[in-house]
Amino acid sequence: VNQIVHNGGLYKRPFNEAFEETPMLVAVLTYVGYGVLTLFGYLRDFMRQWKIEKCQNATERAEQKDFVPLYQDFENFYNRNLYTRIRDSWNRPICSVPGAKVDMMERVSHDYNWTFTYTGRVIKDIINMGSYNYLGFAQKAGTCQEAAAEVLSQYGAGVCSTRQEMGNLDKHEELEELVARFLGVESAMAYGMGFATNSMNIPALVGKGCLILSDELNHASLVLGARLSGATIRIFKHNNMQSLEKLLKDAIVHGQPRTRRPWKKILILVEGIYSMEGSIVRLPEVIALKKKYKSYLYLDEAHSIGALGPSGRGVVEYFGLSPEDVDVMMGTFTKSFGAAGGYIGGKKELIDYLRTYSHSAVYATSLSPPVVEQVITSMKCIMGEDGTTVGKARVQQLAENTRYFRRRLKKMGFIIYGNEDSPVVPLMLYMPAKIGAFGREMLKRNIGVVVVGFPATPIIESRARFCLSAAHTKEMLDTALKEIDEVGDLLQLKYSRHRLVPLLDRPFDETTYEETED
Repeated sequence: VNQIVHNGGLYKRPFNEAFEETPMLVAVLTYVGYGVLTLFGYLRDFMRQWKIEKCQNATERAEQKDFVPLYQDFENFYNRNLYTRIRDSWNRPICSVPGAKVDMMERVSHDYNWTFTYTGRVIKDIINMGSYNYLGFAQKAGTCQEAAAEVLSQYGAGVCSTRQEMGNLDKHEELEELVARFLGVESAMAYGMGFATNSMNIPALVGKGCLILSDELNHASLVLGARLSGATIRIFKHNNMQSLEKLLKDAIVHGQPRTRRPWKKILILVEGIYSMEGSIVRLPEVIALKKKYKSYLYLDEAHSIGALGPSGRGVVEYFGLSPEDVDVMMGTFTKSFGAAGGYIGGKKELIDYLRTYSHSAVYATSLSPPVVEQVITSMKCIMGEDGTTVGKARVQQLAENTRYFRRRLKKMGFIIYGNEDSPVVPLMLYMPAKIGAFGREMLKRNIGVVVVGFPATPIIESRARFCLSAAHTKEMLDTALKEIDEVGDLLQLKYSRHRLVPLLDRPFDETTYEETED
C-alpha cells in the first residue's frame, strides 16, 4: 500500500522487488580473492615470458612483432589467469532437448581447463535450471513438434532469400498477423535473430541529433544498437525513475551540446525482465515520464513475453497497461516459445517504415519455416486458440513455480535478487572461488546451473542464475532445492541477514542500499 501511495496510484498490483546489501566482510574477502588471483596471474605471466611455464594462450608470432598487435596481453589477462581456472563451468555440451531435464556429454581437462576431451560418457537426466524454457515448449514431442515436422516436409528447412526478395512466405505473414493480435498492436514484423532485432533496428529509428536514455543494465544487443545508431547516449541508474527524470529534464532544458537545439527524438530503452538481476521494469512510471516529457519508449520483452501477465502477454499486461502507451514493443521467440528469432510490434506506420529501412529486414535471410510454425503453434496454445487450456495452465504453473522457488531459497538464508514474480532467480555467490565450485558441485548432484561472474556482473556480485520453467514439476524443484541447500552449507553461501531495501524506495543518488529492518 505504501508503494502505491508513494507512486501516485500508478500501480494496480503489489510491486515487491528487493535487493539485500552485500555483507561487508563478504565484500572485503571478495576483493581480497580477486587481488590474490591477480597477483598470481602476474607471477604466471612472468613465468610464461621466461619460458618457465608453457604459454598456451594466443600470442603474436616473432615475425609479426612490428605489426599492429592482434592480441593485447593486458586485455586478455582476465581470460588467461582468472576465467581459465573455472572455464569448465561454461560451454557444457548437451545432447538432448533443453527441456526440464537434459543429457550432457562428459568432458575432462588434463591441462587445467586450457583444452577439454570427451570421455564418451553421457550424463543422463540432469535437472535443467539454466535454459530460458519458461513455458516448457522446448520439447521433442507434442503438437508443436508435429506441426513443425509437417511444415518441414512441405517447405523445407531454409528459405535462401530475404523477405524483400523471394523469401516472404505465407507462414511469415500468418506469424506477423498472429503476433500483432497477441500483443494487441496494429502491426508486427518478425526477424530471424533476437539479438539483431535490437542491434539492427535501433539504428533505423534514431540517428545523429537524437538522444537515447538507456538503463545501465540493458542487454548487450540494446547497447550495440544504441552505439551503431550514432545517437547521443546517456545512462540512467537501474530502474531508478528519479535518475531517468533528471536526464529527461536536462535534455529538455539544455538541448543538444554546443548548439542548444532541441533533440530530434528522445528514446527511452528499457527491458521487461532484466536477465541478470531478475528485476522487472517499473513500466507504469516509465510510461508516465514518457508522456510527461513527450519522448518515445522502446521496450525489450525478450524475457517477459510469455513469462509475465495472466495470459502471458508480458510486462504490459502484468501491470494492466495499454500496448498503445509503448511506442516500440520488441521481444524474442527464443525463450517462452522455444524457437528462434524476434519481433517488433507497434503502429502500422512504424512497421511499414522498418520493412523498408531496417537492415534486418532488407539484408537478413528469412525465418526458417519449421521455426515459424513452432512459434505459431506455441503462441496459439498460449492464446487458447488451439481449443485447449494448456497454454493458460503453463503460464499459471510458471508463476507458481517462480514464487515457490524464490520463497524456499530466501527461507534457506540465501541472498536472492529481483522481483518476486520474475522467473529469473539470481543467487548471490560473491567470491571468485565459489563460482566454479558451485557449478561443479551442482553438476555432481545432477543439477545443471548457470554461474556468472565479472565482467558480466560487478566484481563483488558474482552469482548463480536459475531460470524457472512451467515444465519443472514440484518434485524436480524440491530435489534441486535440497541439493542447493546442501551445497549452500558446504560452500557457506547463506549470507542473508534479511535486511532488504525495496528498489522502489531506493534514493537515486546512493550507490549502496541502506540498511533497514526486515
